[in-house]
Amino acid sequence: MMLKSRIFRIVLIYSVCSLLGCGLSYGTPTDIACLKNIKASLKDPYGYLTSSWNFENTTEGFICKFIGIECWHPDENKVLNIRLADMGLKGHFPAGLRNCTSVTGIDLSNNQLYGPVPNDISKIITFVTTLDLSSNNFSGPIPVDLANCSYLNVLKLDHNRFSGNIPPQLGLLDRLKTFSVANNLLTGPVPNFNSNSSFGADSYANNPGLCGKPLEDCTSPSQGSHIL
Repeated sequence: MMLKSRIFRIVLIYSVCSLLGCGLSYGTPTDIACLKNIKASLKDPYGYLTSSWNFENTTEGFICKFIGIECWHPDENKVLNIRLADMGLKGHFPAGLRNCTSVTGIDLSNNQLYGPVPNDISKIITFVTTLDLSSNNFSGPIPVDLANCSYLNVLKLDHNRFSGNIPPQLGLLDRLKTFSVANNLLTGPVPNFNSNSSFGADSYANNPGLCGKPLEDCTSPSQGSHIL
């Protein structure tokens, strides 16, 4: 049974990687560079990354033992998920993530990250299915380019300081099952998501000027005319 399970896992990984075009190779320089860049770009006051992310080790799969890192296979330096929640990290959105080309899940929630999310976010997290930036201090507009992250199933932007409209183009994310922008500074109409996605008022709570279903109707003609 263990042999069959291992064979199934290998076949599954190869199938998914073939779909994503990520390839399988031992010792992936881009993924190592990705994590080096993330570590260098963030302040780590509690030493979580400092104590765990040791790049002097060069054995196969060494980055898979780093705190917050999950790999496609434990003996392969190819990052599947990055989970750095609740670490007190400070800094901007780590643009070095663009080098983790096979990552599918990113959780940076409950830290002290700030500033805007990059306008070219889809080029940084091309194949990500889960993006959790909640409970930080991100600000500025929600990038329209998030609509090009077509694999997203989960998008959590709540408890930040995002302002302006929610890009109506986000309604085109037809795989989205979880969505929250609650507790921000957002205004204007909420997007019309496809019929397979239904997000309640809790997803939009505590914003100063959001309107449209499932919230109150947009009474301003200038707002109503922009609803897709």
